[in-house]
Amino acid sequence: MTTDRIAHFSIDDTNMPPASPEAEQERNIAIFDLLDGNSFKLVAEDAAAGPYTVILSPRDRHLVFEVTAANGGITEIGIPFSTFRKRARAYFAICESYFEAVRRHSPDEIARLDEHRKAQHNEGANALRERLAETVVVDDHTARRLFTLVCSLSYRG
Repeated sequence: MTTDRIAHFSIDDTNMPPASPEAEQERNIAIFDLLDGNSFKLVAEDAAAGPYTVILSPRDRHLVFEVTAANGGITEIGIPFSTFRKRARAYFAICESYFEAVRRHSPDEIARLDEHRKAQHNEGANALRERLAETVVVDDHTARRLFTLVCSLSYRG
């Protein structure tokens, strides 16, 4: 098994209002999917190897990824939360439209909204990957799951 992966992931949102049960369930599914298969590697020349434990937390208007390597070394990666707030809102707006369409609209409308939802999610994942690129390399699947988890800090349900 490769060491270039996240073995444990959690979110520390103790300073935020509690998420709804629905939002918490989505978060748990995203964490399960992330841990089921991911590619994550710190890129600094002297970076410690994984597998890694990652804690995501909002801190001082930043998203902070606290990455603990197999040897216990800790790297903190901070990204301004504002970078993703607008993307998260747009993503959740299209998700709500999609779920409403599933209940009331034609299969063509559902398919159109689903494509738009996937495109929004991919754009967010790509933006996250670009912001992380100087410190960590992730694959498509990992970037998508991490974007979902970043969004979960914006969406309280």
